[in-house]
Amino acid sequence: MAFFFDDHAQTLTRHHHCHKVTVIEGAQTLGEIGAGMLLSPNVTRLLWRWGFGEKLKEVIAVQMGLTYRRYENGEVLTSIPLGELAEKEFGAPTYMIHRADLHHILLSAVQPLVTIKLGSKATGIDPNIASVTLASGEIVEGDLVIGADGLRSKVLEVVLPPEEQKLGKLDPTHTGDAAYRALIPSDYLLADPELRDFIQDGVNIWIGPERHLVGYAVRRSELYNLVMLHIARDADQAAKAADLEAMKAEFANFDPRAQKILSLVSSATLWPLLDRDPLTSWVHESGKVCLLGDACHPMLPYRAQGAAMAIEDAAVLGSLLSYITHKSQLPKLLKAYQDLRHARATDNQLGSRLNQKLLHLADGPEQEARDAAMKSAMEAGLDIAKGMSIAEDEPGFKTLKDEKEKSRWAYGYDAEADVESWREKNWRDVAAPVVDKQRCQVPDPALSEAQCR
Repeated sequence: MAFFFDDHAQTLTRHHHCHKVTVIEGAQTLGEIGAGMLLSPNVTRLLWRWGFGEKLKEVIAVQMGLTYRRYENGEVLTSIPLGELAEKEFGAPTYMIHRADLHHILLSAVQPLVTIKLGSKATGIDPNIASVTLASGEIVEGDLVIGADGLRSKVLEVVLPPEEQKLGKLDPTHTGDAAYRALIPSDYLLADPELRDFIQDGVNIWIGPERHLVGYAVRRSELYNLVMLHIARDADQAAKAADLEAMKAEFANFDPRAQKILSLVSSATLWPLLDRDPLTSWVHESGKVCLLGDACHPMLPYRAQGAAMAIEDAAVLGSLLSYITHKSQLPKLLKAYQDLRHARATDNQLGSRLNQKLLHLADGPEQEARDAAMKSAMEAGLDIAKGMSIAEDEPGFKTLKDEKEKSRWAYGYDAEADVESWREKNWRDVAAPVVDKQRCQVPDPALSEAQCR
């Protein structure tokens, strides 16, 4: 089995069983990259189940809540609990973590189990024999190629049907937005009485016309992570070092405390926000090549579910492959993977686009209605917490109920339970009549005695 390596491909190998996995990685070394990211309950329940919980607790920052604020003065529009209350509701915690810390935890676990080919650029994929040709001329062959190679996926060139390539789905498109990303030593904020509470309060999001700013602590609260989203000033599609004066100018009319935080930034990166329309299929017709993560459903950051969807993909695909008894089952298992993942990932992809508009409304009637709905939901939640009764036709109750239903769908999801439910209903239709005798020499719970005769 060969597959491309990206930010979350390591999770796939948690279900390695007796598979032989080769990771093809373009970078020469696996260094520290990225900044802060959110791990919501739909992901942390998997990471805890896989045995990473204690390691995560060593590097996360504890976040008690998520607060939306009006851009110009920091007025609280709504506050959402992220601590024990949220963990009780969804059955798993919410973590803010440095991306490099998550990479390190996952990589340390799977590195002894896989072959990682660093400095290996893929130049071609043959979907009929499941092989990858490298720039060196080497050909890596397997039973399955998994393209977890991001927004500019090489594997997508093979999987995407010609009719969709004609629609322009192969190349990412600029959304018109860009994001500054920066990290600040938390000591800088702790030294300022006006800013120190932001380290402990949790996630703060200032929303305004055509832009918003997100701040939260990571890495044991040693660093403060900033993401500043705004209208792009050029059509560049590559990340670059940020002009700090231009960055601060974009948020010159924001809450003075937010501006003070920006003044502490010593360096930042400007990332264009690119997107691609949802794909019809993630699987090549040969049944030997598939896509995963941003390669098939790139996520804008407006829902903070990009990493979550990639890890869910890996959990589902890894779980399905853990049951395989013969490679002839691959086409059906890849179809199951797409059937289980496509609708959910696409909904999140499109929902992120919708949030882009909702968070960046210009001041006016739509913005006022949005802010009023957020405030009424918060007030309803506080009243319910106090034991007060609220009429179901109250606007605040309705908004709160709708948001809770959306949250249960998003964060109450269990990718592996989804696979188990599918397996109970469909495995008889998938099971192959022949199993390699050699494979039965390796203890594997997926193989019964009857299959190994």
